[in-house]
Amino acid sequence: MSAPVVTVYGTGLVCGVGLNAPAACAAIRCGINNFRETRFMDKGGEWIIGCEVPLEQPWRGRAKLVKMLAPAIRECLSDPDAKTDPAATPLLLCVAEADRPGRLAGLDDELFHEVQAELGMTFHGKSAVIPQGRVAGAVALYQARKLIHEQGIKRVLIAGVDSLLIGPTLMAYEERDRLLTSQNSNGFIPGEAAAAVLVGAPVADDQPRLHCRGMGFGVEKATVESGLPLRAEGLTAAIKAALNEAGCTLGDTDFRITDLSGEQYYFKEAALALSRTMREPKEFYDLWHPADCVGECGSVIGLVMVITVLSAHRKIYALGNYSLSHAGSDIGKRSALILGFQKVSR
Repeated sequence: MSAPVVTVYGTGLVCGVGLNAPAACAAIRCGINNFRETRFMDKGGEWIIGCEVPLEQPWRGRAKLVKMLAPAIRECLSDPDAKTDPAATPLLLCVAEADRPGRLAGLDDELFHEVQAELGMTFHGKSAVIPQGRVAGAVALYQARKLIHEQGIKRVLIAGVDSLLIGPTLMAYEERDRLLTSQNSNGFIPGEAAAAVLVGAPVADDQPRLHCRGMGFGVEKATVESGLPLRAEGLTAAIKAALNEAGCTLGDTDFRITDLSGEQYYFKEAALALSRTMREPKEFYDLWHPADCVGECGSVIGLVMVITVLSAHRKIYALGNYSLSHAGSDIGKRSALILGFQKVSR
């Protein structure tokens, strides 16, 4: 089954290794990170390592989210291919899930208006906040596809912002042995980031662009903290659904990019899902995980992966024209995307 295609027309990224998309993607390509000691201490008396965005002032809380997100959106809308009126463009804002430990107040109702005020822009009335954590980017792409192909919206702006460098968040994850500390090697390095992607229907202009050709979603019952035997059923279902929409097999993709950030559970899940979906033998199937450079950045990672793949194609170091992107949240939600870089002929 072939599903409607969504095309990327602009990108913006602010993270610990770059304050714009080209700089950040160059650092990710080189494997550069900005991991350093934070102002938070673990139970062993050592400083927690994190990846902080270096802004000109020490903003904290929701104010910092706004100061990260606004330049990412400006960069995205200034892309030569963007050419869109904010008033006619819905903004789908990806934020942390409602039950995330230490979640900042006001993400669902105040952050959107604060970003508009910071930008001096007013977005389309069909704008929405998507509190879905690491799968938020894929959920936003799905909603954007419906707006574009079913409701006649020309362009949709998808943006996300998140930070795990918050005291209560770090304390909760350390208590649950999820954080990389001096006393736990099976954990993630916390980070923060903001990203924006402008999408629309494909246009036949003979310019190679990044297209989302398939989307899939699933639910994993054996979540990271459930203690149940893991069979990767949720991620497998998401990948199969995305492949079905794209009308291809996993063997047709050339590499994969994921939200893996250091925890053994998610690496095991990715390996199991691959063994259950790969039917054609491949000599080499590379695995990219940008969190190695930007840290665990929550609801932004889905957009970071799309931007990283687009940069790889533009700079001609991608391992082929098609890729698989997948992500998963702690409560079991799983998403998968099939991305392709190609021209749309006239």
